[in-house]
Amino acid sequence: MIDRKTDFQRGRWAAAALFLINGFVVGSWAPQIPSFVARLGISESVFGLLIFGFGIGALSAMTLAGQLVAQLGSRQALRLFVLPVVLMLPLVAQTSDLWIAAIVLILFGGAIGGMDVAMNANVVAVERQLGRAIMSSSHGFWSLGGFLGGGLGGIAIQTTGPLNHALIVAVLAAMAAVWTNAHIAEDGVPAKQEGHFRFALPRQPAVYIVGAMALLCMSAEGSVLNWSALYLQKELLADSATSGFAFAGFSGAMALTRFGGDGIRNRFGAVATFRLSGIIAATGMLIVGLSPWPWLAIAAFALCGMGVANLAPILFSAAGNQPGLNAGVSMSVVTTMGHSGILLAPSIIGFVGERFGLAPVYSAVAIMLGVISSLAGKTAAANMEHD
Repeated sequence: MIDRKTDFQRGRWAAAALFLINGFVVGSWAPQIPSFVARLGISESVFGLLIFGFGIGALSAMTLAGQLVAQLGSRQALRLFVLPVVLMLPLVAQTSDLWIAAIVLILFGGAIGGMDVAMNANVVAVERQLGRAIMSSSHGFWSLGGFLGGGLGGIAIQTTGPLNHALIVAVLAAMAAVWTNAHIAEDGVPAKQEGHFRFALPRQPAVYIVGAMALLCMSAEGSVLNWSALYLQKELLADSATSGFAFAGFSGAMALTRFGGDGIRNRFGAVATFRLSGIIAATGMLIVGLSPWPWLAIAAFALCGMGVANLAPILFSAAGNQPGLNAGVSMSVVTTMGHSGILLAPSIIGFVGERFGLAPVYSAVAIMLGVISSLAGKTAAANMEHD
């Protein structure tokens, strides 16, 4: 019994390490972007198309990853995706041809997106083994990895150069991946019983409702990531240094809240936690839209980050615990729909914001978050009560 409990704990920390690896690699890519653009000699619009290819690669791989999890189990699927994630940044850092760069970024996005689905499905398996929630803190480790990768990457690039930085990131990620390889939790999906490999979308409407909620939730995240600084500069007349605190406050509050989110959810349940989180996020976003002062908006963005922190983790747990559905398949649907919001929201917000301003957009996002909160009952499966 003790050995079994120890195995579960190792599986839990292996899952945390996988989220940390994924976030660290993604965060390390961000400081590589200026040298990448300069090396290729491309404009911002061309780079935008390359990033769109990264997103398309991620979304495409998410569907594939769900099927692989259903066929092989999340443990084997993770082993397939971790190696490409480790290797991609050095390839990006030495690419100097536009078309090769496009292909590499599509593959990079695919590796990141596929691993995203597999590691979320694995956390669902670990939650079942432990009998408690760990999804929020797992996402907290992703945020921590992103913070470390982004924060240290610029210093490393300035000191050692882009390629050496990418190689250091790959070595560190590989070392962590070697440890996790032996401890990744097995979710017991026997490939031999699954029949021939085939793509099949679930027929249960509940998973698509959860996916739509994830789409709206991650659209809200995208609205802060892409437009908060511009909103503070153009409409609240903040300087460039001050405007940067908008996303920093949002992401910092989100990361801190995620590490405490599992305890709240374990005590009060997924539905109550989701409802309260949605109300907090909506309140923060409404204050953003109505604020006449930059620092009030920054504080409101942080409040919104506290609320948003637990929405996606609870939705992913709800997806992975849908009755009668394989966790990998349902997870791929919800993850793909959710990340579609991050891809689509910036362009829609830009179109509306150009005509009406960003303040009404953020007020509308607040209403959207309120709607998500009212649908909290759809997250009941995250409590694993049907198991």
